[in-house]
Amino acid sequence: MTTTTAQTTQFVRSADGTEIAYEVSGAGPALVIVDGALCQRTMGPARGLAAELSSSFTVYTYDRRGRGESGAGASAWTAAREIEDLAAVLATAAGPAHVFGSSSGAVLALDAAEQGVPMGRLVVYEAPFIVDDSQPANDLRLPERVRAMVEGGRRGEAVRTFLRTVGVPAPLLALMRLMPPWKQLTAMAHTLPYDLAIVVPRQQGAPLPAGCYDAVTVETLVIAGGKSPAYLRNAQAAVAAAVPRARLETLPGQTHLVKAAAVAPVVREFLGG
Repeated sequence: MTTTTAQTTQFVRSADGTEIAYEVSGAGPALVIVDGALCQRTMGPARGLAAELSSSFTVYTYDRRGRGESGAGASAWTAAREIEDLAAVLATAAGPAHVFGSSSGAVLALDAAEQGVPMGRLVVYEAPFIVDDSQPANDLRLPERVRAMVEGGRRGEAVRTFLRTVGVPAPLLALMRLMPPWKQLTAMAHTLPYDLAIVVPRQQGAPLPAGCYDAVTVETLVIAGGKSPAYLRNAQAAVAAAVPRARLETLPGQTHLVKAAAVAPVVREFLGG
């Protein structure tokens, strides 16, 4: 069931009844964008990518549950619920929609494809795995630690812990805390345990499990940033090797932060737009 409550915002009901907010722009084959941690439609790369790609695609951007205008969740959070949310948004499109996922959103998109959620082609930008010793493993208890911070009213500490974990330099982090977007980041702190639960099990410095992603049947483009740390570039090579119909492309000069002007042409070429 899909309803419209504003000119640009629409809602689709996920399998557990949670309302997921999304918006549509452009014309052409459908493309759904899946954000990473601390991002939503109004904050992050989604709208920039939509603006770059809307001349070639009908672009769907949505707020993952607990963010923006989407519901907090009609049932307890699990990764399976987020995959159902993505499936619900995909179902609103005409025909199998392509999918672009970045960071933890890339992991969600890969897992959805592995579970057979119907989609066209898939583009994943830097799934944040640690598959070798080029980066220390992350604490398996990190999702629970961050959840305890949020539940204890220490949202700022939760965000700082996450940003330190992903490598934000201390001087930049100190500056971020003084800027207006910090309030928006702390407002989404309760979703950080979700993203961490999705990625931390594959941030243990071990190769991807044998047979991982064998069931992903769609054509897949795996993108790495040429200036990203070695562990992220190595992880993308591992993902590309694990997905049967995947190829790897490294974008010179790019990092884990998605820059629409650099990424959109590669996405457009791969999807045939």
